[in-house]
Amino acid sequence: MMNQIVFATGNEGKVKEVKMIMQDLGMEVISLKEAGIIANVEENGVTFEENAILKAKEIAEHTNSIVLADDSGLEIDFLNKEPGIYSARYLGEDTSYAIKNKVILERMEGADDKARSARFVCAMAAVFPDGEVVVSRGEMEGMIGYEIQGENGFGYDPIFYLPEYHATSAQISPEIKNKISHRGKALELMKLEIKKRLK
Repeated sequence: MMNQIVFATGNEGKVKEVKMIMQDLGMEVISLKEAGIIANVEENGVTFEENAILKAKEIAEHTNSIVLADDSGLEIDFLNKEPGIYSARYLGEDTSYAIKNKVILERMEGADDKARSARFVCAMAAVFPDGEVVVSRGEMEGMIGYEIQGENGFGYDPIFYLPEYHATSAQISPEIKNKISHRGKALELMKLEIKKRLK
């Protein structure tokens, strides 16, 4: 079904963002839960792109809709680009982000502004009903702040500081975030690819 997109995630925060960004496509975006698909994909790729493709291909076997999957994470230069592709599993699958963020701030202690550069990376993969695979990538540059701030967003947003906004990505509005975020950029590129194939 080319009028429906199944977004391969169990993360409600991501689903909300994707629905907002994709709404002007005039296509229904549904989560795995809404599609009734239960799958546990082993993310054993070594790049964001590989993991996104693994997820999208696996879910595509359960549906004839367009499947979108992303793999995203935080790269911190001071920590040799950790947590990187292990962002969701950093310090263990079930560790809360409150703890993850606290540990990162502790590991960054003593690092000055220059040493705190970081970026969010998102690779987005789409598998179309005919089996075609398309990948896009988006990045959002910023730095690791000195404290946890903000109630918007999720994950590492409260420690990811955007100097040009004098705020963390958990303090800016969802509308601004979707325009500048790594996921927003990857989705905008992906929208162009989907539009091409809808003609």
